[in-house]
Amino acid sequence: MPLLRSVRGLFKRPTTQNWSGLIHAYGRWLPVSERTPVVSLCEGATPLVPAPALSQRLGRGIQVHLKVDGHNPTGSFKDRGMTMAVSKAKEAGAEAVICASTGNTSAAAAAYARRGGMRAFVLIPDGYVAQGKLAQALLYGAEVLAVRGNFDRALTIVREMADQYPITLVNSLNPFRLQGQKTAAFEVVDELGCAPDWLCIPMGNAGNISAYWMGFKEYHQAGHCRNLPRMMGFQAAGSAPLVNGSTVEQPDTIATAIRIGNPANREKALKVREESGGGFAAVTDEEILDAYRFLGREEGVFCEPASAASVAGLLKRADEVPAGSKVVCVLTGNGLKDPNTAIDHSGGAFHGDLNPDLETVAKVMGF
Repeated sequence: MPLLRSVRGLFKRPTTQNWSGLIHAYGRWLPVSERTPVVSLCEGATPLVPAPALSQRLGRGIQVHLKVDGHNPTGSFKDRGMTMAVSKAKEAGAEAVICASTGNTSAAAAAYARRGGMRAFVLIPDGYVAQGKLAQALLYGAEVLAVRGNFDRALTIVREMADQYPITLVNSLNPFRLQGQKTAAFEVVDELGCAPDWLCIPMGNAGNISAYWMGFKEYHQAGHCRNLPRMMGFQAAGSAPLVNGSTVEQPDTIATAIRIGNPANREKALKVREESGGGFAAVTDEEILDAYRFLGREEGVFCEPASAASVAGLLKRADEVPAGSKVVCVLTGNGLKDPNTAIDHSGGAFHGDLNPDLETVAKVMGF
């Protein structure tokens, strides 16, 4: 597969068997042309997984599905936006991109920039990025700068850099990012056959909830779905500026991917809540971890802690879900992004330093 492809034929959506990435699949819905050099890792087409244990727990005929976007190439939903942001940067002649990141954006930006033959610069809050995500950015060849302070400070710096130097910002302030991310809503409708009644989603910088709503509205206006979902956004209690209505100067949560105190897409997200008749709520770290473990043990799905905020939020607001509803919970990132949290909080049984013989192993197993 060539590195940079023409967008020729993008108006015909391929089947999963010959999937070539989001821009080729949904090109007519995206701001691309024949001149756009497509930088792709065949992102998208992530599974919409039925969640029978979660559905049973809610009861009342409610059907829950999980949009498992951790199946994207770098393990998170950020790949959806990055294929667009980097492709358009390449089209504009950019030679380098920059982002601030709590981890997932850095991995996606580095992978797609290098795929497109561009340099990638990443600013991260020193000491506040999960190990798996930092490892990705470094291996992909990004130049990582760890700055004292939080994500919001790092974002301020990269915005100033993009304003003053010849480098393209690829955070969700870049409008092409949200254009790519809206395709997840298309996939949900294509797979489910309709829009869900509720869409539950974690919120950090709040770009993804805005992108999903954009996608649902565009499909609805084109007649591809008859309804629009209530958009339910969930933040960690220690980092909940959209819930509390004020900036959090020192955000704190185990869910590092949404540890953001001043969301760049605040106004967009508030508009989504109003237009969709949705709601925002905060979930505690313990509620996030309970949902995280539930997904692993009962559904066989391993997501990163921030992803589990969508399920924690659904469980917290379960009494408000109408009977017979279809609910989609967005799982934004793969669990391997943050292995330390899994080890520290799984509650699983680990038996170490055993004698290497059948009798010992059988005894530990209870035989």
